[in-house]
Amino acid sequence: MSYRNPAPTVDIIIELVDRPHRPIVLIERHNPPLGWAIPGGFVDYGESVEVAARREAEEETGLQVELIEQFLVYSDPSRDPRTHTLSIVFLATAMGDAKAGDDAKSVGMFESWCVPGNLCFDHDRILRDYWQYRHYGIRPRLG
Repeated sequence: MSYRNPAPTVDIIIELVDRPHRPIVLIERHNPPLGWAIPGGFVDYGESVEVAARREAEEETGLQVELIEQFLVYSDPSRDPRTHTLSIVFLATAMGDAKAGDDAKSVGMFESWCVPGNLCFDHDRILRDYWQYRHYGIRPRLG
């Protein structure tokens, strides 16, 4: 019997703590689906999600991050048009200048009032939940 399971992924919301307003880092994707995204990617076999989060952050942004907390898990089967994934989202901090790497075409720093509109996957929902948590301390309801 063959089982089909969702692929585990991580997304890392990186706050730049050495900048005014602590902007977050987003990447512009080089591969489909195109648009802006929270840095992240697939967890490798034999890798913990924490190690995957640090690795993906460094590969895509060049930043060494400190993981602060595990935020939420997003698992809607339609969240990724390529395949069914579930994402463990981490909040992290970093300092320095981000540089596009891996499958990132470019990187940008964004405050809550200037996030690009063309976000990939369910990253608009994730960032809405994050900004509500960051600004008001309110975690989204599970659902």
